[in-house]
Amino acid sequence: MKIFAIILMLFILQLAIIIISEFRRPQRALVWICITFCCPPLGLLFYYFLGRDYWQERKLGRRCVSLLREIRGHVAGKIEIVRQAADTGNSGFGQRPELLHLLSGLAESPITSQNKCEVLSSAEAAYKAMLASMEQAQEHIHLEFYIFRDDEIGRQFQEVMVRKARQGVRVRLLCDGLGSHKLSRTFVNTLKQAGAQVHFFLPPLVSLLDRRFNYRNHRKILVVDGLTGFTGGMNIGDDYLGKDPKMGYWRDTHLRLEGDSVYHLQYVFLKDWRLASGDIMSHPRFFPAHACSGRNAVQIIASGPDGGIDTTQEMFFASICAAKERIWLASPYFIPDPAVCRALKNAVLSGVEVRVIIPARPDNKLVYYATLSYLENLQDAGVKFYRYTNGFMHAKVMIIDSLLATVGSANLDMRSFYSNFELTAVLLHPEQIAGLAEDFGNDLKHSEYIDPKEFQERSRNVKRIEELCQLLSPLL
Repeated sequence: MKIFAIILMLFILQLAIIIISEFRRPQRALVWICITFCCPPLGLLFYYFLGRDYWQERKLGRRCVSLLREIRGHVAGKIEIVRQAADTGNSGFGQRPELLHLLSGLAESPITSQNKCEVLSSAEAAYKAMLASMEQAQEHIHLEFYIFRDDEIGRQFQEVMVRKARQGVRVRLLCDGLGSHKLSRTFVNTLKQAGAQVHFFLPPLVSLLDRRFNYRNHRKILVVDGLTGFTGGMNIGDDYLGKDPKMGYWRDTHLRLEGDSVYHLQYVFLKDWRLASGDIMSHPRFFPAHACSGRNAVQIIASGPDGGIDTTQEMFFASICAAKERIWLASPYFIPDPAVCRALKNAVLSGVEVRVIIPARPDNKLVYYATLSYLENLQDAGVKFYRYTNGFMHAKVMIIDSLLATVGSANLDMRSFYSNFELTAVLLHPEQIAGLAEDFGNDLKHSEYIDPKEFQERSRNVKRIEELCQLLSPLL
């Protein structure tokens, strides 16, 4: 009887620890409680290694504040900050100044107006532009990717990095430790022997022992000489070129940027490089004066578990709430939190057209079933879902009226909102919004509408699988 009482007390202690630790996120608490019920002896052990809340690392936050202060000094006088609706070049903000105010105060980087932005709607175009920019590098090349593969396109990037490093250009490559765990030692050593620096963000063993295995760097950044930058949804690999026989063509979106916004891409890279390598780099040469004459308003929004607020989630939620005409979303993983679900429902009930494109062909069945579990409830409210059938939909794009559009690494899921280090570019200029809307329209032509009545007729077993995946979705 005493043994039973001790076991019961330990079990209650486990539940109490989880509830107290996860009070900010009830969905995560529910998942961990269920895991503890299913495997009581191991539940707390799993939570100890996988559930640690990264934001509690205050020391890292203070270091980044110091770095941000130094970098702001370097770019002072070089950037034009958007402070009122007229500066955006988009008349729509005249009727919605509250959204502009929110965006301006949401992220570490302000909305800037001296930018030139080019939308790259295929991997072929994006890789060609990135390689060409790297070939022109004179001072430094900074690359940061979740996945970097040792394949044909990966070796093309390697060849350019090796050649430029031997010419005296400072080359730095930062990869996520889990996403790029297959990158061969030979590949890395070739870069290092040429003089390039390579680091991995939270390698699997280190992150497991440090209880941060669940937190991954999902960003995609390339900065050349502090003047040209690239970001979006693409990693470096042949599969993005459609060479994966299982997935076929990959539909993705990337951006080429010049001007003020590149400074903020650079800042995010330097911050991540510091966390991964320990090197402190904030020299003025990383932020040279640019001559960009473009007038595209752009904001770079970085988010991650080390932040005080969930910036990506706040940006999505506020933008959706501001919509009056249309909300167009494309995401390979659609696992919204309750706030975003409610915002989408309210938008439809207010007469806003809401369309969401998801893949027809999943690359992760567990996440795909979790995605499907959210459809029926939102379809009942009037949200229209489409399956992209011309390959794999990997673009992460949001279009709100003719007001703003976003392109970046963040999926519309709880992992991107709360666990991953993400980067999203918010575009306010009508020209880029119209171009992305045209791309979305073309994607719809290659998508099949998910009829609500037909979807409701799926088998009971499939529904049970979806319900289980939805329960686990806060951790996926």
